[in-house]
Amino acid sequence: MPVSAPPRALSALVGLPVLLFALITWQVLADGPLVGVDERLSGALVHPDRFSELLSDLGNVQVAVPVLVVALAYAAWRGRVAGVDLWWLPPLAGALAMVLVPALVAPLKEWTDRPGTPAVPPAVGYYPSGHTATAVVAYGAATVLLLGRLRAPAVRRTLVVLCVLLVLGTSYGLVRRGYHWPLDVLASWCLGVVLLAGVRLVDRRTPPGRTPREVSRSTRRSSSGTPSSSNGPS
Repeated sequence: MPVSAPPRALSALVGLPVLLFALITWQVLADGPLVGVDERLSGALVHPDRFSELLSDLGNVQVAVPVLVVALAYAAWRGRVAGVDLWWLPPLAGALAMVLVPALVAPLKEWTDRPGTPAVPPAVGYYPSGHTATAVVAYGAATVLLLGRLRAPAVRRTLVVLCVLLVLGTSYGLVRRGYHWPLDVLASWCLGVVLLAGVRLVDRRTPPGRTPREVSRSTRRSSSGTPSSSNGPS
């Protein structure tokens, strides 16, 4: 049935990243074969330079979170203007997803106690990557919330491409600079996808309401006494 397709798709979107994250975490804790591959891959990719450091900064809270805040504010404004009853719910879901990033990442870092690459000072607590998770959730949630409120296909495509470039740029910068192992980044992708699936589900279940242009036209019709669907013949 068509009604059951979205839940199945959402289950796959959540289930596969969860399984992959569990596999990676097990390998990190057990120092399994994937860790050896990860270390060799890191050795081939690491080349600290200024450009990779700038890319990694895209995952800083000071950079990524303000982008999300702007998207949350816009989604909230659009919802109120459109007269949506639960206009505050999608922005709240986006904010909650961002709050969950440190709440999930910090205990995992302490539990796995993974050392860093040779490119950083000796320390532990690098798994998973907090910067990657921040970038995925901040830019991803902003994109999810804006997509449902933008009508122009070209703008929507540009927004998706920009989000992908920001996340990939952050991830590449972190690995290239040596701030994180590739598996640290991949695990954070998995966490981010699960959190974004929750934001997407809330956004899909919230009525979109009318666009600001439709509201403006309706207001003008009502004030001029023109028949409309809301006030009938004047």
